[in-house]
Amino acid sequence: MANLLTKALETIKFIYQSLEIKRFFAVALVGFLVLATSLDSTIESGRGSNSVTKRLDKVVHQDDADRPKTTGEWNKEARQTENAAGERAKRIAKESGEALKQWSSVYPDTAKRSAKDLENSNQ
Repeated sequence: MANLLTKALETIKFIYQSLEIKRFFAVALVGFLVLATSLDSTIESGRGSNSVTKRLDKVVHQDDADRPKTTGEWNKEARQTENAAGERAKRIAKESGEALKQWSSVYPDTAKRSAKDLENSNQ
């Protein structure tokens, strides 16, 4: 009887490993979620009008820094200064200075808040 039970468990284990039931359940769950959830039609209409891109650009360009912030802007600038190494170096120096100014304006506030939190956690 024990031998029969052991053989049955080994057979079930073999079937489980060969069929990879975990993957089947994962695929079935993802399929169910995709089919069961309804997509809002505004998502599709938003893609056509690039509203998501416009909103993202607005968020990215909130500060008044003149340096490029997106890959497209960096590539455009690189094409503009492709044959002018001196101009490219000047732009890089200027943009690095702007980035350092922006970082230095944020860093002290973050350091103060972190120090206060550290003091509060030590008490």
